[in-house]
Amino acid sequence: MGRYLLSRLLSSIPTMLAIVTLAFVLLRAAPGGPFDTEKEMLPEVRASIEKAYHLDEPLPVQYLRYLGDLLRGDLGPSFQYPDESVNDLIASGLPVDLTIGGLALLLACLVGIPLGAFAAWKRGGFFDRIAATLSLVGVSIPVYVAAPLFILLFAVTLQWLPAGDWGGGAPRHLVLPVLSLALPYIAYVTRIMRASFMDVLEQPWIRTARAKGLSPRQVLFRHALRPALLPLVAFLGPAVVGAITGSIVVETTFGLKGIGQFFVLGAFNRDYTLVMGVTVLYGALIVIANLTADLCQGLLDPRVRLQ
Repeated sequence: MGRYLLSRLLSSIPTMLAIVTLAFVLLRAAPGGPFDTEKEMLPEVRASIEKAYHLDEPLPVQYLRYLGDLLRGDLGPSFQYPDESVNDLIASGLPVDLTIGGLALLLACLVGIPLGAFAAWKRGGFFDRIAATLSLVGVSIPVYVAAPLFILLFAVTLQWLPAGDWGGGAPRHLVLPVLSLALPYIAYVTRIMRASFMDVLEQPWIRTARAKGLSPRQVLFRHALRPALLPLVAFLGPAVVGAITGSIVVETTFGLKGIGQFFVLGAFNRDYTLVMGVTVLYGALIVIANLTADLCQGLLDPRVRLQ
């Protein structure tokens, strides 16, 4: 296991280097710059600003300088937020995305796993059709449609919950963003678990467990659950990153200041260091999530040998 971890971590270094290099080149190749404004800037002022941010240096020198800062954990200053560094901006926005994305995936697993399991157990029955319909609805309704509908129903009409704002992470302020982001993931988890359980329930050891007279609950959760979770674990690897980093619609709708909004604003304003910082964070999260998924698969299935 230790050798496997070491090899995966070492193999992730070229991946991260490729991500950083590609993002650096594409940002510099895009038209415009971080200090281009409608009002023409004096050449002396522009030269002074570019010198302060090392933008007057050749691109290879800028690239090597950025790599050196990155190795020290310094993501650099933000061009559009001069009073804050990229580290500070990410540190302020990441807890919002971690909370919303983590709770959304937790809710998706708590609802989707038992729903998919019982739908597979009652295959072809009324419960299975209900689960399939709910899954289809969840997949079909995008987040940018579900979020305003939830606000209209629960905040405006019923006035049970606030329509937006972070509120210091208070539970009342988290319900609607989490529910909006979790809806499609609940549908995906239900469909994956239903298909996986249907396959596992046809295996010989399940027929043996049934022949022994075990209850349906024991068959499902003692003998079928562990192998049925393997496809879900493979899905959750990229899903974790998607839930954490893909909540820009939720952030905008509910007025949350997460890193998704920083990334979009940084891209529009050509804030090189901010976009690079968020890109590096996303890449690192993908590497960590995929590695964690591989390790979990090895723990769930003894046949998977991580050498």
